[in-house]
Amino acid sequence: MVTIQDFHDYLEAFLEPHLFVDACPNGLQVEGKQKITKVAFSVSASLAAIQKAQSLNVDALLVHHGIFWKGDSVPIIGTKRKKIAALLSAQISLFAYHLPLDAHRIVGNNWRAAIDLKWRDLKQFGLIDKMYIGVKGRFDPQPIDLFIKTLEEYYQHPVTAAYGGKSVVESAAILSGSGYRYLSEAAKEGVDCFITGNFDEPAWHVAHEEELHFCALGHSASERIGIIALKEHLENHFGIECLFIDLPNPF
Repeated sequence: MVTIQDFHDYLEAFLEPHLFVDACPNGLQVEGKQKITKVAFSVSASLAAIQKAQSLNVDALLVHHGIFWKGDSVPIIGTKRKKIAALLSAQISLFAYHLPLDAHRIVGNNWRAAIDLKWRDLKQFGLIDKMYIGVKGRFDPQPIDLFIKTLEEYYQHPVTAAYGGKSVVESAAILSGSGYRYLSEAAKEGVDCFITGNFDEPAWHVAHEEELHFCALGHSASERIGIIALKEHLENHFGIECLFIDLPNPF
């Protein structure tokens, strides 16, 4: 068991959200029980994730995408009302960490993936509001088809690819989520492949024009990595029960 204050204080010290200019409030978004013995983790605070957390009788839900964003409508109506009502009725605390969980060098979506994939010479990549969110690195030379297969196995999701580069690759950059706009920056960095979550029409042309491979895993799949790594870290640190709510999302 851990108090909500100690749980929050540890997350703030470990993920350092104060370093980031973000599009959402990071940290505790909805206050629930004062003592935590069981925590659920999910990529997004969707209504389905919250309802599943209710059924699991957890004390807290920790997500990458919370329920409050800059520019949102202020009234608590519609789906937002349903989400908050569900959390409050079950006394479930909602914690959300966005860019801090993308960028973290131990449990972040990008660095964790690079470490798990055994890349070498890791360096920061992808500057967003004065903070680097992504990572680039090198690995043993391999055919692009084998590299793509490895990504699909790791992320458990098919790759949407634009094959604009050479047949044998040995370097890549990762910027999870909607990082496809950093494709040109990856080309300037001289990597062979660029990996992200989302894709849009210009990415196809840029990949071929800049002569590198573009690999999109889906926003959700590219950001499962960090929340699962954080779950394992907190489970070991606090010795409390931690569960991952894995909801299907092809996007």
